[in-house]
Amino acid sequence: MEIKAAVFDMDGLMFDTENLTYKLQKGIMQRNFGVDFSLEQYKQTIGKRSADLPKFFAGLYGNKFDFKRFHECCRTEFTCYTEEFGVPIKRGLFELLDDLKERKLKIALATSTTRKSAVRILEIADVLKYFDELVCAEDVSRGKPHPETFLAAAEMLGFAPENCLALEDSFNGVRSAHGAGMVTVMIPDLIEPTDEIRELCYKVCADLSEVKNLL
Repeated sequence: MEIKAAVFDMDGLMFDTENLTYKLQKGIMQRNFGVDFSLEQYKQTIGKRSADLPKFFAGLYGNKFDFKRFHECCRTEFTCYTEEFGVPIKRGLFELLDDLKERKLKIALATSTTRKSAVRILEIADVLKYFDELVCAEDVSRGKPHPETFLAAAEMLGFAPENCLALEDSFNGVRSAHGAGMVTVMIPDLIEPTDEIRELCYKVCADLSEVKNLL
């Protein structure tokens, strides 16, 4: 295994934003829409592109559910929270990023988040400087679990997918990275891997600090 680059997902992998997002969304649902939003329901949205979410919420709450209003509330509350309190960092992130740079490996981001939102979060967390390339939602036509996001990252980095280490926390992310032919490592966040997902992974790690031992 010759690793020449690393490709990171963002939410749930580098930052503990999935837990934060769920808490904010649950509150918005209760206050603004008068409905409950369970953790199990939220977990089904993890790894989905924004474009796929209106249909998901319509399936939960009916076609009259005002997803646009909900999305705007979520964006406003998330922005306000992170501007005031910063971004919760996952254990081992800086340790791993520093190690990759010391090894002179290229680093890319492969996220389903829009570029504007991703750059804002990366800047708040002071990690944008580590990344050589960014692949965001608007850069691909087919999001995760399709492999296009990771294939685009490999192409931007200039390496074959099999020489890239892909780091993911979601099922769709793992499927995307594995489908692209990358050495796929899962660091579970809110969802533990099934047997099917484990088979797609080179390794499942408890946190990011364990990843450098694989290199």
